[in-house]
Amino acid sequence: MQDLHISLAHGNGGRFMRELIEEVFARHLANPGLDINSDAVQLRLSEGDVFFTTDGFTVQPLEFPGGNIGSLAVHGTTNDLAVAGAEPLYLSLNAFIEEGLEIAVLDRIIATLAQAAKAVGVHVVAGDTKVLRRGEGGGLYLATTGVGIRAPGVRLGMEQIRAGDRVLVSGPVGDHGIAVLLAREQFGLHGELLSDAGSVLPLTRAALGFDGLRFMRDPTRGGLATVCHEIARQTGLAIRLEQAAIPLRDSVQSVCDMLGYDPLYLACEGRVVAVVAQAQAQALLDAWSQLPEGAGAALIGHLETGAARVLLGTRLGGERILDELEDDPLPRIC
Repeated sequence: MQDLHISLAHGNGGRFMRELIEEVFARHLANPGLDINSDAVQLRLSEGDVFFTTDGFTVQPLEFPGGNIGSLAVHGTTNDLAVAGAEPLYLSLNAFIEEGLEIAVLDRIIATLAQAAKAVGVHVVAGDTKVLRRGEGGGLYLATTGVGIRAPGVRLGMEQIRAGDRVLVSGPVGDHGIAVLLAREQFGLHGELLSDAGSVLPLTRAALGFDGLRFMRDPTRGGLATVCHEIARQTGLAIRLEQAAIPLRDSVQSVCDMLGYDPLYLACEGRVVAVVAQAQAQALLDAWSQLPEGAGAALIGHLETGAARVLLGTRLGGERILDELEDDPLPRIC
């Protein structure tokens, strides 16, 4: 493949498209389940409940400190399966490539995607490519679907949550949102902060060992506060968070203070919010804290009877209501 940039010919179904698929996608994503000459693949599934999820990724810039849109697509999709209690097995990948994108950039992104998939233990077994005209896309959009298996007997969901249960988060919040913002080099701001984008499988596997585990969610768009609002709305319970207990890096807080963002609403891409029975909350926290992925994990609040809302106990001893997110503070971050 001699071309240095994507052209419309790479999406016409002919030689250029075949070479792009063979020399970029299939070269990096090769595995026993991938057959680029078939329109469908057979999946081998073990005993258990089948879980299926789908997601789209439009992050700008395509590459950011701590990851890129390729690794983000793998982690974002497999994390959705993991917090449901499932083991990810298979992915499909759809790539919407804008005319003019450097093929070297695409190759680098797909290589990182393949590395992330291998590390998680998931196979990309199906996919498609489309080329968009110049100006009709952000360089590259990715869409993924994921299939996983959850062991029989696992019961997770908001319907399991009870008053008195404790809320945990697996690490500092807001890292991904601020890392992407800094990578855009807007507002004259620069920094060394890395996105938290990564697999949460070690965290969810550890949490599934506790029979008091009620619910897990990865706080992506809308951040920690939005997950808490979803829980309050579905359970009819109040969630009380303690500001002093919520893990937050100084660099994230500093940028938020300068630009007027609230870090509790910023996306995380490698964190888990868990609700667990009070009696097992400390044990789960201890288990997470022993994992590299759980560095900075904290017990941040609890559920109680009362109006379905999210309350934040401030460092000064006061209390305020966290409103539901309306505006999008940082578009195109995942």
